[in-house]
Amino acid sequence: MTAARGVLLCPITIGLLLQSFFLLLLLLGSCLHPAAAFPKGCYPSEEEGLKTFRCSNAQLTEVPRDIPNDTNKLYLDFNQIPFLPRDAFRDLPLLLELDLSHNAITRIESGAFQGLAEHLHSLDLSSNRLVSVSKDAFSNLKAKVNLSNNPWLCDCRLQELIRAVELAADSSGGIVCDSSTQEEHVGKAFLQVIADTDFCNVYKKTTDIAMLVTMFGWFAMVISYLVYYVRQNQEDARRHLEYLKSLPSKQRRSEESSTISTVV
Repeated sequence: MTAARGVLLCPITIGLLLQSFFLLLLLLGSCLHPAAAFPKGCYPSEEEGLKTFRCSNAQLTEVPRDIPNDTNKLYLDFNQIPFLPRDAFRDLPLLLELDLSHNAITRIESGAFQGLAEHLHSLDLSSNRLVSVSKDAFSNLKAKVNLSNNPWLCDCRLQELIRAVELAADSSGGIVCDSSTQEEHVGKAFLQVIADTDFCNVYKKTTDIAMLVTMFGWFAMVISYLVYYVRQNQEDARRHLEYLKSLPSKQRRSEESSTISTVV
């Protein structure tokens, strides 16, 4: 009887063990599958109760896909990302902090930060290769932005950008003119420069002067043409009158009348 029970229990025990084993495999698979989709060097974590996704120094050349859409803090610093395309972060509606510092970003398309206006409060773009960026790239963004340590061209476009964003604390001094429409500003902090110079006003004045010069040039050409036209007609009329004087009197009177009528 005991032996018979043992024979009956063995298949049941083996069946339970196999079932548990398969359940464990499924559980491990569901846990490991998302991590396998992440780019090399990227991993999720939790910091101070916030869901964080780190891709620091991961040799990335573009913004990675498949970032968990409940991410609160995203670190893409110390990579080789060259530009930010439109809708690069549109699937991250809960993002609070975005670190893109120490990359090779030279261009930011309009709408690159679309979808982040609601929650994003910190955006780090320091130590990149930004020379000129349209203010439209940061449209409706309320985040504090770090734009320091970039090779900025100091002109009206940068002035409009600075006025459109809220700069991160202690970062304004790092926005330095690497080049400028006015040579004497090179190497100076941009906020220091615009305290005395309105680049947009200077640009407007230059444009107005250029328009006036162009209009004056066209006006001078028209006047010159009119003067030439009148003088040419006067010369032709004088030659014709001299020709008529050389004709016999009867024919001369007839052609003089015709010439006077034509001139009138």
